[in-house]
Amino acid sequence: MMNSRKIGVLLGGLSAERDVSLRSGEAILGALLERGYHACPIFVDRDVDLLLRQARIDVAFLALHGRYGEDGCIQGLLELLGIPYTGSGVLASGLAMNKAKAKEIFRWHNLPTAPGYVIDAATGRSDVGDDGDGAGAGTVVATHGSFGFPVVVKPAGEGSSLGVTLARDEIELESAVGEALRFDDEVLVERFIEGKEISVGVLDGKALGAVEILPRRGLYDFHSKITPGRSDYHLPARLSPERYRSALRLATMAHEALGCDGATRVDLIVSERGNEVILEVNTLPGLTPHSLLPRIAEGAGLSFGHLVEEILGGARLRAHGHRRDRRILGASFEGSERRAGFLSEAH
Repeated sequence: MMNSRKIGVLLGGLSAERDVSLRSGEAILGALLERGYHACPIFVDRDVDLLLRQARIDVAFLALHGRYGEDGCIQGLLELLGIPYTGSGVLASGLAMNKAKAKEIFRWHNLPTAPGYVIDAATGRSDVGDDGDGAGAGTVVATHGSFGFPVVVKPAGEGSSLGVTLARDEIELESAVGEALRFDDEVLVERFIEGKEISVGVLDGKALGAVEILPRRGLYDFHSKITPGRSDYHLPARLSPERYRSALRLATMAHEALGCDGATRVDLIVSERGNEVILEVNTLPGLTPHSLLPRIAEGAGLSFGHLVEEILGGARLRAHGHRRDRRILGASFEGSERRAGFLSEAH
């Protein structure tokens, strides 16, 4: 039945990850058209609500990344319009996008995360977690206290490692916090964990496999992710069978803890001691043929086109806990409530 539906591939968006989204969307659109689906691109901007009404699509395939696309905003709009969409719902998307909130959820589920704390620029408040010993308000250095170095500083609500910096001393810490505040009012400071960086692909709650990432220089940051030749990859990840199974298990538990649906990519660090630490869950991972999730899927015997079809098959509305493939009966916004004097009469 999906072949008879009009599928809108939502790409572009308003975030700093627009270019990545465009590449993902073009690859998805090409795969759908090649397999005979009725699909069209929808370039997302601030008039996306009008575009969606005019396009009259039946299903939305989300190829957006970052703010307004991966954080629950577009998902909420699609729920209101009654258009089934791919990926996670409003709540799961919002939680996963905010690394500080996701970290709280992981702790509640006894899932391992790096020690860390949050600096809130709007209120001057600092929430110190795990074994941190920071102060409340005050300078960045005073807040950091005896937390120690090195640390990784990142915007709490940004994706693709934008604004992420490694700080080895107090001077670098102040600079890193300033850089992160360019992207978000909330900054997460975490203990740097030495080890292998692993990404696990999860599809419909089942782990597909894990890839090991080896940046040739420094952290696996935004430029390392989007620039060919900046990183090397090992698929499957070079772990002992026991550690490999443990990484897959933790990834699926993190996916479930946030209430995610569809395809996600879970990033972890496996330390030299053999302990795994969850970094984050990406609810709309990159979907170019060279992105990490398609690499992992291919290693599991799932071609790029098949992966796109599997993700499309999970499109649905998710509001209010109803995970059925349904299209809400749109309640008309006409009637007495639209009268000019309705609000004054009601009061």
